[in-house]
Order: sequence, then structure tokens, then C-alpha cells
Amino acid sequence: MTPTPTNHINRTPKQQTTELQQPQPSAKKTANDFIFGKTLGDGSFSTVYLAKEVHTKKEFAIKVCDKSHIIREKKQQYILREKEALNMLVNDPYFVKLYCTFHDDRKLYFVLTYAKNGDLLQLIKRLGSLDMKLTQYYTCELVIALEALKAKGIIHRDLKPENILLDENFNILITDFGSTKILKQEPLINNTDQSQSEQVPRRRNSFVGTANYVSPELLTDKLTTHACDLWALGCVIYQMLTGKLCFLAGSDHLIFNKILNRQYEYPDNFSNVASDLIDKLLVIEADQRLGASDSVPYASIRNHPFFDDVIWDNIGGMPPSDSLEKVILDKNEEGDEKDCFEKAEPGLNNRQMARLVGLSMDSSESTLIYDGSVESLNLDNNQTKNGKEDKRKNIADLTPIQIETRLSMQRRSSKYHDLVEGNLILKQGLLDKKKGIRPRRRMFLLTLGPHIYYVDPQTMVLKGQIPWTEDLRVEVKHFRKFDIVTPNRTYLLEDPEGYALQWQQDIEDVHEFYFNKKP
Repeated sequence: MTPTPTNHINRTPKQQTTELQQPQPSAKKTANDFIFGKTLGDGSFSTVYLAKEVHTKKEFAIKVCDKSHIIREKKQQYILREKEALNMLVNDPYFVKLYCTFHDDRKLYFVLTYAKNGDLLQLIKRLGSLDMKLTQYYTCELVIALEALKAKGIIHRDLKPENILLDENFNILITDFGSTKILKQEPLINNTDQSQSEQVPRRRNSFVGTANYVSPELLTDKLTTHACDLWALGCVIYQMLTGKLCFLAGSDHLIFNKILNRQYEYPDNFSNVASDLIDKLLVIEADQRLGASDSVPYASIRNHPFFDDVIWDNIGGMPPSDSLEKVILDKNEEGDEKDCFEKAEPGLNNRQMARLVGLSMDSSESTLIYDGSVESLNLDNNQTKNGKEDKRKNIADLTPIQIETRLSMQRRSSKYHDLVEGNLILKQGLLDKKKGIRPRRRMFLLTLGPHIYYVDPQTMVLKGQIPWTEDLRVEVKHFRKFDIVTPNRTYLLEDPEGYALQWQQDIEDVHEFYFNKKP
């Protein structure tokens, strides 16, 4: 089925300076200049929060990066590259804006544009799939954005719907430049088939990006070029029109095999003109992809029949789709997100972190009662209180009176108390538990007993517990991933905050207490 003819897209051009004209926070800021409202998303070593500047009341998305993780995993160059790419794109539309950065002893902070309408993946899920007009519109915006990246020598390398945000007018804002390659920073390779401007860096032997959108050359150690973003564009167009991933399988290895063999299918009655565009972008040889060899960047993409009715100079304003009206109504019914700032105080200390993850506070000690991924309740940890060092007791040193006191507090303040059969919670945190293709996020609770319970935090239903035996052991894969190995089953877990080593230590301490030896 070919797309239904539409009127020319003829709307008010997007104002490139809209974001830049808004009041910007001073470059010299601290976390105390912002009130942190809720978590918007998280990555391997960072979390993004909705925040409001105290003085201007303006809302931002603040990306908070953990310094220790960055150093331990040698990700300094990722952070520097992301900051440089954002600074290079500050005057371009269709990208999030970096307003300022600052840091403290433990964290780095990136103050970014807050995209009020979520991301493209959320929109696809809400609608099931996008109609032809809306897909065409967003593809136009993506092409213009990719032209800007190419002009500046930036390869995104992780273009996917989750990284395509939507502003208040439902226009795109590309984000997450941690995997970016900036060509001018890399040693170049002379290639007789390329002009000086198209010389490309030699790729390091490492995989970047997301499995479902990665281009074949990134899997086969070939040169990294702007064409890898064109491959991802083809995958995104397919997903917008079908609501499904172009390349999907039970593991990354199987996905990579499908990509390398170009194995994907279209549903019945799929648009011929759309499939032709996708097919010409999803070409194994990078230099053969549509637009890859254009003397005028991506002119051949603009000239494809998929865009026959488009007036490129007039892309902007609200996207031309009636289906967005339902999304807007649904979002209005969800309530005022400003409620997330209620009872919030400036800064990102332990008390505010506890509020953000829904944990309780011990008013007598002003420390976390339960662990959200940073500190444990009873296990060894040094903490400063009123200028003095406070050494928390080891689990073996807890007296029956202390346990009963803490249980009394837990009974009053923890919504998980009954689900753990009244056992004292020593540590809790959200972990991704892998089962099947998609991991499931569960609240894991380490308690006296010993027990490790896991609960669905949305339905508040106990889903099970990991059986303790003398042979139980914890194996850390890297700073986020770890396995709990029991005689009959291995539990594959991932801590989105990156504290796998802390989970290992705490579980081993409890195991040693009960079994008198390290697992």
C-alpha cells in the first residue's frame, strides 16, 4: 500500500533560537541550586532527573554521572566527548541543549533541555505505530539532524527511538552522545576513494551502540563512517511504521547474525515507497547506502519518492497528525507532574535520593534506613554526621534490642515489611532480573534469616526469593552485572546504578554470618 497523498507540509519553521533565548542557568552552579523532582531515565553510569532551578523555576533534565564508576570503567573520554559534541551542536535545532555543567566530590552534572513529551519510543508504544504522515515528518527532522551531524564531523552511533526525545511541540531532540565519534579528534586514514573531508578514523576493536540498531561495519571491525547513522535511520523508520524492531532475536548474538545477513521482513500491505527507502538505507556495504556518497549531504535521501510532497524549508511547528491529539489528552489526564516537586528540598543529598527512589529515612540518625544501591543498613560503612565519623555496626554486632528497634521502625515506614515476612531488611534496591528476552525490574530485599526476596514494585506482589544454601555464591561480571549462583539455578541480575560489587560484598557478609565462611 502506497502512502495516502497529503498536502504539502507547510508549517511555521522551527525556531532554532527558542531554547537559546530562554533564561539559562549560570555556569557556576551546584546541586543546591536545583530541586530534583523525579527520575527520567538511567544509563550505565548516570541517571537523568527532572529538576527545577530554585531561582528561575525553570525545568531542566539533569544528567548525574558517578565519578567513581567513570574512573573505574575508564569512561572519561565518553564524558568529554559528549560534552564537546553538545557544545558543537548548541546552535542547531533537533538536539538537546547543554546549558551548563558542574561537579562535586562524587558526581558530574549536565544541565540539559527537558523534553516534556518523553521520547519517540514512548510515542510509538502509545500509538502502536505511527501513521505515514507522522513517520514522514519525523524522518524529515531526523534527516535534517543527520545533515547537521555530518557537517560537524559527528557520528552519533547510538541513534534509536529512546534517544530521540520530543519537546513541548512534539519536535525531535536527539540526545545521549556518550557513544559519539568526533572525526576531527581521530587519526585519519588516507583513502583514494574518499575526499579529504570524508576521511574517516580507524575504529577501535569495541562494540558501541545498541544491538538492534548497530550497523554491520561496527560488527566486523570496518571503518566507522556517518553511514552507520543512516543504517540506524532505516531501523527507526521501520519501527515507526510497524511498531516493532527491525532486527529482533533472543540474544545479541542472534540479532547480530540477522543484521549481518540482512534478515528482516515487512508486514502485509506495507507501503512500497517506504520499504524502498528502508531497503536502500539497510545496505550491508556502508558506502552503498542511500545518501552515503552524496556530494551534497543526503540530497539523494531528500529526493526519494517517500518525500515527494515535502517542502523541506517549511519543516517545523506541530507535526501533522491527528493521532497526537489522543496522546496529548492522555498526558493531560495523567496529572500535573509538578506534584513531583512537593516536599522536595534543593540538592541531591541522601535524604533527597531516598525521596526520589521512594525509600524512608531514619529521623534519629539522618541516614538511609534502606539501601537504594549506595549504602547498607547494618553492614560496615563510614558516614559523617555532624562532623564526626559514624561507624555502622556489622551485622554480627547487632543486639536483639537493636534488631527489635529497627524492626519497629521498619514496621511503621516500609511498605515491604509484610512482603518479607517481618524479617529485618538489611539492604534493598531495584535490580533488573533477566528472564527471557526482556529483563524485569524487581525490588530485591536482603534480610535477616537469611533471605533474598524480590518484589514487583508496580503491583507490590512478592514474585519469589532466592534460596539460601551454603553453596550460594555471587559472581560479578562488571560494575552493573552480577550472578547469584545456587545449586539449582543461576539468577542473572543487573544494577542500573552500577553497584554490583556492593551487592556482592553485602550478600557475602550475610552469608559469612550465617555459614561462618565466605561463599
